[in-house]
Amino acid sequence: MRNVIAAAALGLGVAASAASAQNVGIATSNPGSLFHNIGTAVANAANEGGLNTTIQPATSPNQYLPFVNSGGIEFGVANLQEVNYGVTGDAWWNGVQNPNIRVVGMLMPLVEAIFVRADSDIGSLEDLVGHPITYGYTAQNTILPQYDAIFATAGLTADQFEHVSVPSVVGGADAFMAGEADAFIFAHGAGKVREADAAVGGLYALPVGSSDDAALEAAREHWPTASFKEFKAGSMPGVTEDATYIAFPQVVFTHADVPDDVVYQMAKAMYENAQVMADTFPPFNAFSPDEMKGDPGVAEFHPGALKFYDEVGLE
Repeated sequence: MRNVIAAAALGLGVAASAASAQNVGIATSNPGSLFHNIGTAVANAANEGGLNTTIQPATSPNQYLPFVNSGGIEFGVANLQEVNYGVTGDAWWNGVQNPNIRVVGMLMPLVEAIFVRADSDIGSLEDLVGHPITYGYTAQNTILPQYDAIFATAGLTADQFEHVSVPSVVGGADAFMAGEADAFIFAHGAGKVREADAAVGGLYALPVGSSDDAALEAAREHWPTASFKEFKAGSMPGVTEDATYIAFPQVVFTHADVPDDVVYQMAKAMYENAQVMADTFPPFNAFSPDEMKGDPGVAEFHPGALKFYDEVGLE
């Protein structure tokens, strides 16, 4: 039985006795978002591995990362750069540190694009200049620097576009579908992208302006963990030709005081049930269990996860 508290109106659940009952929660973003899909897949793998796991949606990691840090819920999913900023208090955290955050495991990269209607005359980031794009993202501080990173690959800046204020990526997709903006940003593979694709009769995912070393360096000025990922034509909604997009690592994270055996069991469940996660959310087909112990940046791995990785020989 889970005790539920208001927790700043996040609606997140708290385990009554995670260590003894093995009941745990995973904080995610809103339904339709990538991190909701990811959290659901991880929860299914954890349930297959013997943990009684539920997901608890909130608006974004901006809200639930501090909640995990305070011990309010056991796990969360986010991109690695945001976790690192949360630990150090850099960027939008304005010096507020979350020192209790620990990494459980690395996931497949998040691959992101700016989407337009397939029947528009916008075929590149340069063509988008002057058009209205979803912007603001007051509930998701990661999005504006990610926009900047994408724009930088084409030598562009955000002030070259008209801004339509939205609170979140889900809200941005809704504004696009309502005709309020000509473009929105979202992660490939998310349910909301498929919804938008069906709603407008097809999307086109704008590739990065350039995928050379100079473009990557420019992108990393805004998002340090950025990389490039090529998708084949037809592999995702909006990908109508072989094209390159911006990508960055994702992680499952936890609180330092979550018992070692619980984190061990979560890491083990993810490692052993990759197919369960892929069956739940197909982008997990790109997940490699042998890469779970990647470079976490300034964040630290939880000892329970390290114990498991030592047992299976991950370096």
